[in-house]
Amino acid sequence: MAEIVLLHSVLGITPGVTSAAGRLRVAGHIVHTPDLFEGAGPLDSYPLAMARMQQVGVPALVGRARAAVAPFGPNLVYAGFSVGAALSAGLAARLPGARGALLLHGAPNAASIGATSWPVGVPVQIHFALGDPGRNQEWIDDLGSLIRSSGSTCDVFDYPGSGHLFTDESRPDEYDAQSAELLWTRVLEFLRRVDAV
Repeated sequence: MAEIVLLHSVLGITPGVTSAAGRLRVAGHIVHTPDLFEGAGPLDSYPLAMARMQQVGVPALVGRARAAVAPFGPNLVYAGFSVGAALSAGLAARLPGARGALLLHGAPNAASIGATSWPVGVPVQIHFALGDPGRNQEWIDDLGSLIRSSGSTCDVFDYPGSGHLFTDESRPDEYDAQSAELLWTRVLEFLRRVDAV
């Protein structure tokens, strides 16, 4: 059983986030889904969501993420969607005791999370649609190189299509059922390996 912090995308806690947390709980894991927008509710529009995030500010969002995970202590798997993936990478890199990181539909530039090294033995999975408009291959390669140079594993999984949050069934224009099922199969296998260590 892993203890997971699952961080939402810029849209907030959508039904897809709730569904993903439920799937992980059914598999036997403890899952926390902190609301970094403090009850403001999910949004359907990326432009509106980006405006909200800019109003909050990235430093404040990082601070909220750190405060949200503090009560759970170490030994966490950090997971997140899109912006939540970037936050998860930063938490895994900088807080002691991380067990792994699951970066779904997002991978930050290593410099943007202040990481010049990666903790030894903290494995990572990165999942992206090949045509995702938010995909930055240079950032993926940069982060993967940093992680692997520490001796940790970093597996990058590519999926067909261009849907950004293709795991979120509440977003029919992006959702891809086949790719989503494959992603969750890989995520659950990752968690089984983490749990066995």
